[in-house]
Amino acid sequence: MRSVMLYTAARVLIFVVTAGVLALFGARGVLLLLLALLISGVVSFVLLSAQRDRMSSVVASGLQQRRHMFQRARTKEDA
Repeated sequence: MRSVMLYTAARVLIFVVTAGVLALFGARGVLLLLLALLISGVVSFVLLSAQRDRMSSVVASGLQQRRHMFQRARTKEDA
């Protein structure tokens, strides 16, 4: 869960910094938001690759554990 929170916080931070820089260059309103989303998405894709991989493995293992617990409970209930 910690890796998910760190990844999300890093994405938000990159978006805010990008929006701030664009605002300094004069972008306003919808244009500011669209450019910030586009640029921060590309930057996040490049810079946060390793963290995204860690987060996805944590999420996948969590889902696997929940499926296993569900199957165990279902088998126990059938018995």
